[in-house]
Amino acid sequence: MPPLLPNSPIASNSREEPSGTQTVAPKFTSSGLPLPLPLYNVRMPNSQQSAQTHGTTVLCVRKESKVVLIADGQVTMGDHVMKHTARKTRRLYNDKVVAGFAGSTADALSLFERFEGKLQEFSGNLQKASVELAKEWRKDRALRHLEALLIVADAKSTFLLSGNGDVIEPDDGLCAIGSGGSYALSAARALLKHSKLNAKDLAMEAMRIASEICIFTNANFTVEEI
Repeated sequence: MPPLLPNSPIASNSREEPSGTQTVAPKFTSSGLPLPLPLYNVRMPNSQQSAQTHGTTVLCVRKESKVVLIADGQVTMGDHVMKHTARKTRRLYNDKVVAGFAGSTADALSLFERFEGKLQEFSGNLQKASVELAKEWRKDRALRHLEALLIVADAKSTFLLSGNGDVIEPDDGLCAIGSGGSYALSAARALLKHSKLNAKDLAMEAMRIASEICIFTNANFTVEEI
């Protein structure tokens, strides 16, 4: 049987690709048989071009009238660890409020400034300041593009804030965000139920467990306590 020619309808292995997919010309072996076509979508992210700062674990523990906010210090850019001792927590309103963030550092700092302004405007009322920041974050054309999650807490309340307008107060006084947040939160709930650790020790142990599971979380912790 003679070898198949490249322009033969039997030999052709070209196919119609969906919009946005790069088409590769068919190739043939020395005997004239078609080689399989590799498919690559041009919209697939390139690991070097789409490298973004991410990877954080922030945990808030409320127990026995104590509030502890703890965060790891690792900053990851793509597949590289860029920093081990980043500070992802902040004290606000004369040290009466603690806040932590997951996401873009520049965006989080902008949100911290606006949130502290809201605290000043509402005389330290954490719930009112949180609601107003969430409303502004969702509606403002510039703010809506900020990519971060915030945990804010004072002696009475804890809230998780997002750009979707979420203002969430946890039922059990435990709250976590970031890539390792689910691990830290699970560990904290188990320790809260089955141990007699104080708030700070419980938070430290839960974060240690999260750092052993999440590759974007390290064991260089920053702790804020009220």
